Amino acid sequence: MGLFSALMGNAGIVNNDQLNKDYHKLLTEGEIIELGFKLLRDTFIFTSKRLILVDVQGLTGSKTEFMSVSYKSISRFSVETSGTFDLDAELKIWISGEALPSIRKRFNKSVNVFDVQNVLAFHVLK
Repeated sequence: MGLFSALMGNAGIVNNDQLNKDYHKLLTEGEIIELGFKLLRDTFIFTSKRLILVDVQGLTGSKTEFMSVSYKSISRFSVETSGTFDLDAELKIWISGEALPSIRKRFNKSVNVFDVQNVLAFHVLK
């Protein structure tokens, strides 16, 4: 992932070995990381049980929020593919009871948004 893409808030895929090394303490027994993406400082992770959003805060990045979203609380989601002039794809996730998307993430071309959609659909439609 290029620095320009990261500065623009675009996500790139992260190696599962690196995700396991960095975030193994967040996982419950039997939970595995399936797919993860990183923005400049933030990360979001699809596990076998939930979606984990890692929000690094402040200038120094010494404070971090870990938000856990169960798949059953996701009421709907959408993926928007990139176009000719709009080079980024976008993921929107609505949490039950909310009118506007609670989570919005942009992906650069290194991420296949259909892979992201497949992971979400697999878990949300169980």
